[in-house]
Amino acid sequence: MAPNRYTATIDACVLAGALTRNMMLSLAEAGLFRPRWSERILAETERAIRSIHAKRGIADAEAIAARHCDAMRRAFPEAITEGYQMLIAACDLPDDDDRHVLAAAIQARASVIVTDNIKHFPERSIGPFNLIASTADAFLADIVDLDTPAAVAALRRMRTRFNRPQIDAESLILKMEGAGLGQTASLLIGEVRSL
Repeated sequence: MAPNRYTATIDACVLAGALTRNMMLSLAEAGLFRPRWSERILAETERAIRSIHAKRGIADAEAIAARHCDAMRRAFPEAITEGYQMLIAACDLPDDDDRHVLAAAIQARASVIVTDNIKHFPERSIGPFNLIASTADAFLADIVDLDTPAAVAALRRMRTRFNRPQIDAESLILKMEGAGLGQTASLLIGEVRSL
């Protein structure tokens, strides 16, 4: 499948972490896949970002979280999936609180649900909808592998936007490993001069 036709519904647990969120959005901005989420997923993302910042003692955690989610809405207006609510009742998952994510993925005609809660989306439940579940790391690694030059260029642009503090390519790879993105980091080690 051509990467620019690859549609992914991204769960809040993936969007909550700053580095993973930045990588996802940078690769999406480069046209390597089409991101999808719902307003409910964004509301969960906002709560998670607020919680992360509050636990770190960062002032204005609520405003920061709202800014991040508003920026996502502005950057990817087409990513908002609507009309999925009627599908929720038909979704059978181990955790009822995740049914809205599956319903949104079905409505968006996504190929994959990107989530770090893989156990919550078993194949028996999502396979009939032609969906797979993938961790953020596996998904990012697949996207990098599909078009390494374009992915590296997108991640280089992302890295150069970091200015407080600035970060070099080697440090970015170490941060990926620290964020649980080891598979993606391994693919990018050979590209460090371009990254």
